[in-house]
Amino acid sequence: MERALRAYGGVLRLIRLLPKQTRSYYQQYARENFVNYREVSGSDSIDELFQRTYNHACWVLKKYQVDEAAAKNLKEICFNT
Repeated sequence: MERALRAYGGVLRLIRLLPKQTRSYYQQYARENFVNYREVSGSDSIDELFQRTYNHACWVLKKYQVDEAAAKNLKEICFNT
């Protein structure tokens, strides 16, 4: 659970780097996804969700031309257990 909260916080910090008019959409999107998947169990499923979290965050950063290096902290959270 702690890892998930750290990932959620990391995603919210990345959202602050996006254009102002898109932030509320992605904040709501992130919250909905974290709430929807909070009951997932099994290490394979959880690891897959962390991988999807990181990949989607990088995709959004790239979409808005934000340097993907900003997601370094999120990558550490998602891939280092």
